[in-house]
Amino acid sequence: MDYIAIERKYSPRTVEAYRDDLRDFGRFMGWSAKGADPLVVSAEQVRKVGEDDVKTWMLEMLEKEKQSPRSVKRKLSALRSFYRFLLRTGKVARDVTARVVPPKADKPLPVFFRPAEMEAALAPSGSPIEGERFVDGESFENLRDLLIIEMLYQTGMRQAEMLGLQDKDLDLQQGQVRIFGKRRKERIVPFGPALAEQIKEYMEARAELITGPQTFFVKQSKSGEVVPMTKNTLYNIVRTRMGEVSTLKKHSPHVLRHTFATTMLDNGADIRTIQALLGHASLSTTQVYTHTTFEQIKRVYMETHPRAKKDKNEVFGSQKQEK
Repeated sequence: MDYIAIERKYSPRTVEAYRDDLRDFGRFMGWSAKGADPLVVSAEQVRKVGEDDVKTWMLEMLEKEKQSPRSVKRKLSALRSFYRFLLRTGKVARDVTARVVPPKADKPLPVFFRPAEMEAALAPSGSPIEGERFVDGESFENLRDLLIIEMLYQTGMRQAEMLGLQDKDLDLQQGQVRIFGKRRKERIVPFGPALAEQIKEYMEARAELITGPQTFFVKQSKSGEVVPMTKNTLYNIVRTRMGEVSTLKKHSPHVLRHTFATTMLDNGADIRTIQALLGHASLSTTQVYTHTTFEQIKRVYMETHPRAKKDKNEVFGSQKQEK
């Protein structure tokens, strides 16, 4: 855990996910007594693991637990990372995961909110649902929650990146934010003057509750103490706010990240710029948004072009009549 956190510079969220995945494998192997941590394991126990154990673990997750191929593939990746570390440090003589083939997982196209939905969610006057008020300007929570939606939409940052945001990362005069992504990779993302004003207003309201916060976004606990925002709180804020205006089944911070990228692409941004703004290491990761946009273009074409709406018999029939 120290190795992937410090040397590999994985994010705290990734480290936590790897720990959970390895604990699952430890429980499957029966490495711990009831109530004990499955990660506490001897080198001898680790060396006894074979390829068949790894394959059986995967089959159990797929067939018995009905986990998705995507989830199983991710857990296998965590176990592979663990065994590469053991091999490098001389704890094992071979990597038992090296020849295990991961399940094939379809890569779904990203979903995104429509422009009208975003306009409704960000309208300061209120929600379009029965004319109810969407934002109460006197409420710190509402001020903060609206800023969260706006920042996710305007910067495309990840949930973990937003939770790690600090005051010093924001330059309101230049209109830019410094974001630390996966493995602490730094990138600068610009934003507009309206968002700068919104951030300033939030900081002034927050100053009435607390001074010198360690993180930019805070919340009040049940006891009234002001503490850094948690991922569950952030997720629930986005789910609740976007659920008011969207019919999508999923209303997560990551959907807002998809929406940012799709909006940029639809309005003429080149794929390399979007890659830089999202902090993707590989262009192939960003290119999934071109497929989303193409599907939208294709649908519009099929609905609007007169020849596209005709079937084969209609086209060939008209040609015969002309002859």
